[in-house]
Amino acid sequence: MDGKMSWSVGDAVDYKGFPADRTKTGGWVPAALILVIEIAERLSTMGIAVNLVTYLGGTLHLPSAESANVVSDFMGTSFLLCLLGGFLADSFLGRYLTIVIFAVIQALGTGMLSVVTRLPQLRPPPCNSSTTAKCQEADVFQMGILYLSLYLIALGTGGLKSSVSGFGTDQFDEKDEKEKSQMANFFHRFFFFISTGTLLAVTVLVYIQDEVGRSWAYGICCLSMLISIVVFLSGTRRYRYKRSTGSPIVHILQVVVAAVRKRKLQCPWPWDVAFLYEDSPEASRIQHTDQFRFLDKAAIMADGDNHQVHGGTSTDPNPWKLCSVTRIEEVKMMIRLLPVWATTIMFWTIYAQIITFSVEQATTMERSIGSFQIPAGSLTVFLVGAILITLAIYDRMIMPVLKRWKGKQGFTNLQKIGIGLTLSVIGMVAAALAEVKRLSVARRVGAAAASRGGTTLPVSVFTLIPQFFLVGAGEGFVYTGQLDFFITRSPKGMKTMSTGLFLTTLSLGFFVSSLLVSIVNSLTGGKHGNGWLADNINNGRLDCFYGLLAVLGAVNLGAFLLCAARTKPQTPQAGLQMESTGKSSSIDENNV
Repeated sequence: MDGKMSWSVGDAVDYKGFPADRTKTGGWVPAALILVIEIAERLSTMGIAVNLVTYLGGTLHLPSAESANVVSDFMGTSFLLCLLGGFLADSFLGRYLTIVIFAVIQALGTGMLSVVTRLPQLRPPPCNSSTTAKCQEADVFQMGILYLSLYLIALGTGGLKSSVSGFGTDQFDEKDEKEKSQMANFFHRFFFFISTGTLLAVTVLVYIQDEVGRSWAYGICCLSMLISIVVFLSGTRRYRYKRSTGSPIVHILQVVVAAVRKRKLQCPWPWDVAFLYEDSPEASRIQHTDQFRFLDKAAIMADGDNHQVHGGTSTDPNPWKLCSVTRIEEVKMMIRLLPVWATTIMFWTIYAQIITFSVEQATTMERSIGSFQIPAGSLTVFLVGAILITLAIYDRMIMPVLKRWKGKQGFTNLQKIGIGLTLSVIGMVAAALAEVKRLSVARRVGAAAASRGGTTLPVSVFTLIPQFFLVGAGEGFVYTGQLDFFITRSPKGMKTMSTGLFLTTLSLGFFVSSLLVSIVNSLTGGKHGNGWLADNINNGRLDCFYGLLAVLGAVNLGAFLLCAARTKPQTPQAGLQMESTGKSSSIDENNV
């Protein structure tokens, strides 16, 4: 048996379903093949998102606010669908099949988008600069075909993001010290590849879209995804596969349903907790807590809790009627994440403005460096650059200083989130000030001269750099802080679920952005093409909108600080069911 365990990985199998041989499966080569999929996904999603607003306004002639909402809804749906992808992977398909299926869907979506942007029948006629006011918007059919391609891409993105990182970590055995160290380095490379894909998207791909043609750029996205699928499939024999333990969403629903069914029963707390049902091994049990006592009723043993079978009653409890204390405590741990979860949504609402309205601002400004003109969508390179610079400074300077000064490894996850939220508020203040300057120039030279199809304003696009850099630096702190918080504060069996919960903050942030734009557009007269978010932003008051976001962000920061102050540190008892907190923090703070 000892000899067998030396070459096999206990909780993993190979592609034939036999115990995985660690000498033939897993490790860096299979993990690298998986990362290729991540590069192609980032290239496609971000290459479309950061420059889509210029296509919607310049080619399809949509109003400014509507263009921003289309992009926000597309990105929000992409992240929301991560929950669907995670559910399918955990319950039915497994991570390998989930990646293959959704990668094909994304390739189909990008290929369709390439055709949509190529055919003149699928866009309105060009706008005559002498009759700008009479530009014809895209009709219902044209927008419907565009939406179909975009949301196929969103579906593919959601499925991929839910499984790629998890399947990558499956290639390393946490019980082996060497492979556990390699897993930490995998997170380094995972984030590096995310950034690489994003950088290629906001530079090379955006340039191709503007200077060569969008259909060519989206065709490259489709081709890269198809190549990545072939590369991914080539590693099938070398991958390690983990058996599914069921969907955490189903486990949560079982606790809620069981508690509701037994809502009229008297719970024996706190003096008779021993009478509550518990079937988990002693080493993996979570200590009972008095919070959210209603859920404890799911562990009260009663008649009819076992499965009914022909000829009698099964000894196995029905999980929809009776749940263990440990399963209930796992759900309680997830509920305790919700206050911090709710107060981080606002950051991504602010982030949505950077890849929509800020890009639209850039289209009206002077973007030339000598004979080269910077594509408006490429301004987001400062967003990505700020993230990388922030993480490098944090890793190489801040962490060593804090370790020598206070003996800490770095900021806590809640401190990092707080810093990121603060930077986003300052970023919106900087954005408002930059817009005040841009509007003053527009009024001086005449807004009509810089309307759609006209000349650019004599103000440098680099005026926008502070808002890109501040929000980008904020993302570096918020993203890593959130991921660290949700992973280290969640039970071991719900790590995938907690990551999905984190990604829903991005999704809801984009949806809140879309809702906020619609409300502001309606209240300030946007229906008539005027107001803060006018169809021609030179006639609007985007500075007031940025100011509103700064105020909302400041209020949200105050709410976060209150929630953070009430959030209790992780206790050793709860840690029984969790992976090493020190290990998780090390991975997430330095590598994501």
